[in-house]
Amino acid sequence: QLHVVESGGDLVQPGGSLRLSCAASGFTLDYYAIGWFRQAPGKEREGVACFSSSDGDTVYADSVKGRFTISKDNAKNTVYLQMNSLLPADTAVYYCAADNWPFCHLDSNEYDYWGQGTQVTFSS
Repeated sequence: QLHVVESGGDLVQPGGSLRLSCAASGFTLDYYAIGWFRQAPGKEREGVACFSSSDGDTVYADSVKGRFTISKDNAKNTVYLQMNSLLPADTAVYYCAADNWPFCHLDSNEYDYWGQGTQVTFSS
């Protein structure tokens, strides 16, 4: 069975950092594009970042450029999202997804395998 599992969500303070992980099971991420998406309460799901296993290309949403970094560990078959300088607006459930079209994009409708999400919440 093919699936991805997110982890690393936590309670954070403004300006803090967090690293989310997306581990694949049942398939190798080497031939997939991997995207991170998020959904805040009452808002639509939005694309945050993606990584292309085909050419190493990365794409970021404007709202996270310069603060978030997506990377991949081939040995662990895992993709990470390093989030720095976190803002209250970053509060959301974060999802990772894999698309068997291996080139980077943030169109969530095209992604094939989705995790259950991991919660990032701000503490006041």
